[in-house]
Amino acid sequence: MALTKIERRLRIRRRIRKIVKGVPTCPRLSVFRSNTQIYAQLIDDSTGKTLVAASSLEKEIMEQSGLTKSQCAQLVGKNVAAKALAAGITEVVFDRGGNLYHGRVKSLADSAREGGLKF
Repeated sequence: MALTKIERRLRIRRRIRKIVKGVPTCPRLSVFRSNTQIYAQLIDDSTGKTLVAASSLEKEIMEQSGLTKSQCAQLVGKNVAAKALAAGITEVVFDRGGNLYHGRVKSLADSAREGGLKF
């Protein structure tokens, strides 16, 4: 029987999570994409703590009207990069969370790279 879209994404997520580990010097940039919003976190997997977080629900992004979802993802990428640099983090490992690397996930990653993060 064929896998549903959700089961397929969860399988991919588990496969990625086996390989990608975040440590204090190089945390994991985890991306979660819902239908309307996008969230990014820098996670230290050794302690299970979120070091930095940004989302499209932040006040600065919500105040701007007429943005597409990809433009919101770009702003979230810039936000998470700025917060990470302020916290002294310059290098991360990217976790796309089982989503395909295109569209909103790609625009978030590209803008985080432009903001100064290396991955």
